[in-house]
Amino acid sequence: MLETLKKTLYAGVGLAFLTKDKIEELTKRVAEEAKLSESEGKKLFEEFLKKSDEARQTVEKMVAGAVSSALGHLDIPKRSDVKALEERVKALESKVAGRG
Repeated sequence: MLETLKKTLYAGVGLAFLTKDKIEELTKRVAEEAKLSESEGKKLFEEFLKKSDEARQTVEKMVAGAVSSALGHLDIPKRSDVKALEERVKALESKVAGRG
C-alpha cells in the first residue's frame, strides 16, 4: 500500500514538472499504442495538460507550506514582518525628526 502511494506521489510530482512538449510527446506515444483517434488523442493531451497544471499547483502549495513551517520553526521573520518593522521605523524617524 505504501509503495503504491509513493509511486502515485512520484508520478504526480513528475507530471507536475513535465513541459508542454514532453506532455505532447507522451500523449502521442500513448495514443499510438492505444490506437486512439485524433480527437481522442487531443482530448487525452488536454487532460494530461490540465492534470500537469493541477499537480504543479499542488506541489507549489506543498513546498510553500513546508518552507513556511520550517521558517516558523527556525524563528526567521517573513518578508511581511520585516516590511512592517521598516514602516514602523520610518514612522518613528519622522516623529523624531519633527521634534528636533
